[in-house]
Amino acid sequence: MDTHTTSAKVLLNHATTLNLHTGNLVNRSRLKKKCPSSPSEEIQDCVRATLSEWFATIPPPTSPTDLPDTIDCSIPQATEAITPEEREELKVSVKLFICEADLSSIKDAVDKACQALAVSQLDSVIIAPPALPEEVSQTLDNLQPAWSELEGLVQSHKIATIGTSDLDKELLEQLYNWAQVKPSSNQVNLASCCVMPPDLTAFAKEFDIQLLTHNDPKELITAASFQEAVQESTQDLKVADWRLEWVLRYSIIVKSRGIIKAKGYLVHAKRRSL
Repeated sequence: MDTHTTSAKVLLNHATTLNLHTGNLVNRSRLKKKCPSSPSEEIQDCVRATLSEWFATIPPPTSPTDLPDTIDCSIPQATEAITPEEREELKVSVKLFICEADLSSIKDAVDKACQALAVSQLDSVIIAPPALPEEVSQTLDNLQPAWSELEGLVQSHKIATIGTSDLDKELLEQLYNWAQVKPSSNQVNLASCCVMPPDLTAFAKEFDIQLLTHNDPKELITAASFQEAVQESTQDLKVADWRLEWVLRYSIIVKSRGIIKAKGYLVHAKRRSL
């Protein structure tokens, strides 16, 4: 076992929080799978590649007192911060996947994205709430706490517009009528409907809600897949107590040309205390 692998295991076994930033994936040369077959495969590959690359660059800890409780794992040369001069030309769009029910993670994720990309505000944030069991339907009661958190971030100018994911016409209408800050968009999964439902299309058109499509699974990355990626990058079998709290996917788009300048993921995980 090499020194880097040993360091990785020591760091992970001591830390209780992991923050990971993949950097810009538009240049995919760092990843094993150049054309991932699904968003789930992409994020798993990104976690594996970023951890492996980061662990290969860090010096081994010299003493137990050097071990941090929080690991901030990012590849500086792969990260493209936005300069003030180019900010007006770019749109920063985010989709936030909440894996645990802790709503403080929404503000934490937005703050970390702003910090990583060197911006004071995200142009749009779409929320994907925690996946529900198959037999449980999404309700307004479930959505309200997370939406209230997003509204607070709009009011404090950390986010410009907020959107939803996978709401049918009835639930989108309920949210629209209740919300102070109205949803500007709703993503629809094309796997669940090849054609936009006419009632949803009519409602969205009447209230100026943009309908977008996506191909994300209900659970972007499972706990097992995340643990497998960590295990492969550290060759450590003691990863079962690491739990994802949220995953944030961002795209930076050049407004005038409609091309993606950068895209990447931020991942936040915590280790359960034994």
